[in-house]
Amino acid sequence: MKDNVTPAISAEEHARRTATQFDSRLHAALAKASSGLSPISLALAGMDWALHLASQPAQVARLATAAQQSALHWWADTLHNRPEDDNDPRFLHPGWKHWPWAPVVHAYHEAEAWWDDATRLRGMEPHHQEMARFYARQWLDMLSPSNTGLWGNPEVRERTRETLGSNLVNGWINALDNWRQQHGLAPVRPSEHEYRPGRDVAITPGRVVHRNHLTELLQFSPTTASVQREPVFIVPSWIMKYYILDLSPQNSFVKWLTDQGHTVFILSWRNPDETDALLDMADYLHEGVFDNLAAIKALVPDAEAVHACGYCLGGTLLSIAAAALSRPGQIEQAHLLPALKTVTLLAAETDFTEPGEMGVLIDESQVSLLEDMMAERGFLSGPQMGGAFQYLHSRELVWSQALRELWLGENEHPNDLMAWNSDTTRMPAVMHSEYLRRCYLRNELAEGRFPVEGRAVSLADIRVPMFVVGTEKDHVSPWKSVYKIHRLADTEITFVLTSGGHNAGIVSEPGHPNRHYAMLTRPADGPWLTCGDWQAQAMPQDGSWWTAWHQWLIGHGSGTVPGRLPLEDEALGPAPGHYVHQHYLD
Repeated sequence: MKDNVTPAISAEEHARRTATQFDSRLHAALAKASSGLSPISLALAGMDWALHLASQPAQVARLATAAQQSALHWWADTLHNRPEDDNDPRFLHPGWKHWPWAPVVHAYHEAEAWWDDATRLRGMEPHHQEMARFYARQWLDMLSPSNTGLWGNPEVRERTRETLGSNLVNGWINALDNWRQQHGLAPVRPSEHEYRPGRDVAITPGRVVHRNHLTELLQFSPTTASVQREPVFIVPSWIMKYYILDLSPQNSFVKWLTDQGHTVFILSWRNPDETDALLDMADYLHEGVFDNLAAIKALVPDAEAVHACGYCLGGTLLSIAAAALSRPGQIEQAHLLPALKTVTLLAAETDFTEPGEMGVLIDESQVSLLEDMMAERGFLSGPQMGGAFQYLHSRELVWSQALRELWLGENEHPNDLMAWNSDTTRMPAVMHSEYLRRCYLRNELAEGRFPVEGRAVSLADIRVPMFVVGTEKDHVSPWKSVYKIHRLADTEITFVLTSGGHNAGIVSEPGHPNRHYAMLTRPADGPWLTCGDWQAQAMPQDGSWWTAWHQWLIGHGSGTVPGRLPLEDEALGPAPGHYVHQHYLD
C-alpha cells in the first residue's frame, strides 16, 4: 500500500516557494490600486514607444510639424468661428457648436488625431503598439471636455438652469444608490422594474432534466405537435448566465426555436465559489459537454444525433469537444454519447491570433497578475471581469454613463439585456488561467496542440457541417477572427455575417427592425476565400439570421417525430433551475 507521505523538499525549493507566495500576495494587493491591470505591461509598452520615438528623429520632426499645423488650423477656425462637422455623440448638444465650447472640442479632436498618429511607430512590438494607442485613448477619454460637469459642459449647465439644480440632487441620489448596491444595501430609490430570472426573463416553460456539480441541463416544453428528430443542444459561455438566449418572450432564442418545432436543451452553468478553485478546462469539457450529451442520449433515445450549438466561450469549448469526438478512440466514453449531426458556432473564436480588444489586455505579465489575484480567493469575481469590459469601453460605459447619471441626473432604465449584463459570474482560478494561457497566449486550439484526455485534438478532424455566425460590430470576437475557422476545419461551412455586436447581433429575433445578414456556404472541398472575397460573394439579406439557421437545421435533419415532453423530476425542478439564481456580492 502506498504511503500518503508528503515528500521532503530541499531548503532551496522551500525558499523559492515561500518567495513566490509572498510576491503573489504582494501583487494581488497592488492590483487593487491598478484596477487589476499590470503596471509592468504598461511600462514595457511605454518604454517600447519612447525608445522607438527617440530613435526616429525624422518622425519626431514630422510629429512636431503636425502639432504646429494642427494648432494653426485650430487658431484659424477659432478666429473665423467655423463650426466643426462633428458626429461624436459626446458633443451633439447644440451648446458645443458655439463659442467658447466649439474651440475646446476642436482642440480635443485635434489631440485625438495627433496621438493616434504618434502611437504608430515603425519597429514597435505589435502588442505594445496596440497598448500605447489603447492607453492614449483611455487618457483622452478621461480628459474629454464632456467630463467637466457643471463648470465646462454646456449641456449640464443648461439642464441645471432649467431644473433649478434638481438634476444635481438626482445625481447625488444616483451616486448614493450605486454605492449602496456595491455594498449589498437596498437603494434609496428602488428601480421601477427589476428583471428576475423565472419571473421576467428565463420564463420559457421547461424542466431541469439533469444536474451535475457544474451544470444544469434544461429541456423546454414543446409547443408544436411534432418536432425535428434531432434535438438542439446549446452550450452558452460560462462567463454569462444562460438566459442571454432566453430573455423576454419576444426576443427569447430558445422560445423561438421551440415554436419552430425543435426540441431544445441548454446548459445553465453553476456560478463557482471558493471550493471550485481547482476546476479546469477538462472539468468544463467533461461535466459541461460530454456528461450532458450522455444525458440527452438517455433522455431522447429516438434521436441518434444532435445539432450542437455553442455561443462565445461555449462555442470554443464545443469546437474542442467536436474535434475530440471526431477522432476515433479519442474519448473513452464516446459510445455513451450521441453523434453530432451539425455544429453551430455563434460569435466564437477558435483562432486567437487576432482576438479583438481583449487581446490588448492579455500578455504574460497580465495573466500572471490575474493568477495572483485569483489565488487569494480561488476565482476571478464577476465585478473584476465586468471591470475589464468597462475599461475597454470606458467612453460609453464609464464616462458617458457617469455624465448621464451624476451630472444630468437621469435614472437608468434597464432593459432585459442590460439586466442580464449586470448579472455577473465568477471564473475558477485554474480554469481561467488555463484558458487564457492555452488559447490567448499559446493559441493551442488553432495549432492542433490543445490536449483532451492526454492527446492533442485538431479541428481538421471535424467532418459534420458547420454553421458559423460572426457579427459586424463585435469587439469581443471580431468576425474576421471568427471567420478563421475556414482555415482550420475542412468540412462544409456556412458562414453568416449579421448586423449588431457580440450580444445584440446574436439576440436578433425576426421582426427586429433594421436587421440584415449575409450568408455563403463553402463546400468541404471548396477553395479558401479571404474575408474580402467572401463579402463580395455572400448574398445580403434583410431580416434575422435565425430563420436562415432554422431552415439550415431542417435541411440537415432527418424528419419529424411527436413532440417530446421533458422528464418531470421534483428533485430537479422546473426551468430555469437553481444555478441561474446564484449571485454573489463580490
